Amino acid sequence: MTNILISGASIGGPALAYWLNHHGFDVTVVERAPHLRFGGQAVDVRGPALDVADKMGILEDVRALSTGMRGMTVVDPEGNELFSTTERTLTGGDVDSPDIEIMRDDLSELIFKLADVEYLFDDSIAALEDTGDGVLVTFERTAPRKFDLVVGADGLHSNVRNLVFGPEQQFIRHLGTYLSVFTTPNFLDLDHWQVFCQAGVVGGGVMSARKNTEARFYLGFESVEPITYDYRDTEAQRQLIADAFAGSGWEFQRALTFMWNAPDFHFDSMSQIHMDTWSRGRVTLLGDAGYCGSPLSGQGTSMALVGAYVLAGELKAANGDHTVAFARYEAEIRDYVRANQQLALDNKARHEAEARQAQGEEIGELPTMDDFYEVVNSLRLKDYSAIG
Repeated sequence: MTNILISGASIGGPALAYWLNHHGFDVTVVERAPHLRFGGQAVDVRGPALDVADKMGILEDVRALSTGMRGMTVVDPEGNELFSTTERTLTGGDVDSPDIEIMRDDLSELIFKLADVEYLFDDSIAALEDTGDGVLVTFERTAPRKFDLVVGADGLHSNVRNLVFGPEQQFIRHLGTYLSVFTTPNFLDLDHWQVFCQAGVVGGGVMSARKNTEARFYLGFESVEPITYDYRDTEAQRQLIADAFAGSGWEFQRALTFMWNAPDFHFDSMSQIHMDTWSRGRVTLLGDAGYCGSPLSGQGTSMALVGAYVLAGELKAANGDHTVAFARYEAEIRDYVRANQQLALDNKARHEAEARQAQGEEIGELPTMDDFYEVVNSLRLKDYSAIG
């Protein structure tokens, strides 16, 4: 039996663990955190990712855990309402769209419970040696072990990618924005609603969560040039946010008081990962580790779910032959990934143009939501269950 190590236990890693286990592979997942990470932003499940969730048997559970947003209000820094959206259903997704919005940690926990596989929490990979007939893995805590294959599903700052392909700087593309998210009380008494405010180079918003019992606050700022920071030093990251929002209006100052003690504070750049190949020898990458689209794409979670389904399916179809499966995995979804990464650039351009338009500037034709959904639904999934 082919034994496979997955690094990362957010969404892509556990989804891949489920599908590999489903297809009869022996799976181990290593995660640096001591437990599943809680917190994080609301994520969307769209297009073929909905089909993947359905095939996993969790689609109705995902709908039940939907954020159920009814709409959004945009205000100026003084709190004056600029406009509000049309209402949305309480069961998840726009009235005319099947999209489901769910909190990242709710989806992660749901997928985690699906498969009975080995998890090594509070540990990480220190070294990888492809020996030709396997990969010798040295862990930070666990004794060294040999695996047939290794998959890096460990995010934008992938440790596996760094060990096998080289430094992050070769592959990352900065999109000019930094974003933090953390849990706060629902201090605005929002009822399945979200409010956003842009104040120059800083901006953010708040949305009610978990049936209005709490809220998630987003704070972000623009920086044309990448800034240097330690992505494991959360206190320094909090200070970056505090400095950026010093003296800002609306509810930002109140949000900062909650930020300092939020146990689920998360901060990172809006960046993408672009690679010529996601595989080298017996190691491959999944999701943000190999092809992060950034939150601006709105498609990171969907790409991870789809990638997990396809990678596991191709390994099944190739009877575990990674040289065949990895190549087919890339061929199957690379165009889909490339188009979804472009969505982030299109969304960024549209938002910037809308801001200029609000100031009275005439703008040209921009990508529409029809263009967005054409990309979202551009991939037809193979039926790997039909393969013996």
